[in-house]
Amino acid sequence: MNDQRSQLAQWKDALLGEAGRDARAPQHEVSFAGHDPVYPTCFRAGEAAAAALGAAASAAADLWCLRGGAPQQIRIDVRAAAASLRSFVYQQVSGAAFERGSLAATALYRGRDGRWIHLHGGFRSREGTLGLLGCADDADAIARTVATWDAQALEDALAERGCCGVRLRSADEWRRHPQGIALAQVPAIEIFKISDAPPEPLRGPRAGLSGARPLSGVRVLDLTRVLAGPTCARTMAEHGADVLHVRGPRLPFVEPFVIDTNPGKRSCYLDLDRIEDAERLSALAREADVFSQGYRLGAFARRGFSPEALAQMRPGIVVVSINCYGHQGPWAGRPGWEQLAQTTSGMAFEHSGSEHPAIVGAALNDYTTGYLGAAGAMLALARRATEGGSWQVRVSLTRTAMWVMSLPRVVVDGVLHPIDSTEIAPWMIEMQTAWGALRRLGPIARMSATPPHWELPPAKLGTHPAAWN
Repeated sequence: MNDQRSQLAQWKDALLGEAGRDARAPQHEVSFAGHDPVYPTCFRAGEAAAAALGAAASAAADLWCLRGGAPQQIRIDVRAAAASLRSFVYQQVSGAAFERGSLAATALYRGRDGRWIHLHGGFRSREGTLGLLGCADDADAIARTVATWDAQALEDALAERGCCGVRLRSADEWRRHPQGIALAQVPAIEIFKISDAPPEPLRGPRAGLSGARPLSGVRVLDLTRVLAGPTCARTMAEHGADVLHVRGPRLPFVEPFVIDTNPGKRSCYLDLDRIEDAERLSALAREADVFSQGYRLGAFARRGFSPEALAQMRPGIVVVSINCYGHQGPWAGRPGWEQLAQTTSGMAFEHSGSEHPAIVGAALNDYTTGYLGAAGAMLALARRATEGGSWQVRVSLTRTAMWVMSLPRVVVDGVLHPIDSTEIAPWMIEMQTAWGALRRLGPIARMSATPPHWELPPAKLGTHPAAWN
């Protein structure tokens, strides 16, 4: 098992190194406990999440050192990290666990050519998907209709409508695909300078003073939803960032996911179709340190909030961009979700085969991408403090899937031991919320000097004013 823990440390170091972490950065003592398999899959879901959490905690510890603190001891439990990939399952409000039913328009169906396609009718994509198919929101009706299409033709037609859906591919097919080729050219965490700016020391108290935490005084605008983007900002909040979650008042949402990903944040509404609200976002951005967004390519640029425009508006800003398929290549503008990243990358194919395909039963790309995005944002803040500049961080669900698939496989044999409530009890916390008493999974990383924690409970959307504290 010592070799396994050393391997996880190597994966963590490789993530940080490829993202440009300074080789002279502080050496923290990072250790891992436990191992895969946790879930019934050949992929090292728990260990990959643990390595990503270790990278994020290391980046936070680097910022602590920039405040005058000493290197830290960091501990990550693999099984707890695996539980975090389904953290919404473990939350209970007033003793009642949330349950979410499945949608017929979000599932795998076989096409006329025998190839499978994963539809995703989440949010507004459902109406467009059913409109294209011309059938009812019923699994049998959808199956009959999809069976009249070739899978590739249906994938193309969905893309033309701006809807979500991809056909099942093997890893070899994805590597030969133009978007797979584009993604293979970039690391799992992309960080690059987008403009010059003078070095900017971290805001907030230095280590040893009251209230000092790695991200004390760092202001984060979180313009994301479900699940990777909110997890990115939630991870920064657990290290002390002042996070303001901004949501359009007319956008649909899944309440259990809001509760899961919004602890540590305040939440406001801004309608960017209103001039005064767009101006309010500009004012917030001019005082922000991080602008994190997870909407379709160009959505914010068209409103004057491209990374370059933000860097002009606020020299020294860190812009985090999170999407499904990557930020360059022919699919950069396509919407997508966890299930589709697994389906197109070859992950679902290897997990279950093509006769009865299924996805891995955890949102491993969603949450892990959020951890990687947070690590990238904190690395960029460290570079801003030491060398200056405005920075962009880019992560994507499918690039994360490709990284997970690059790791050695694990043999699933014998009887798996599911994570039970007793096992994760040390990581469970209680919070008083607008929904009632909440019991949920807390931060997974253990840090010796700056224990991660959320200072605020999750709030209902639009609870707070659009203003910094």
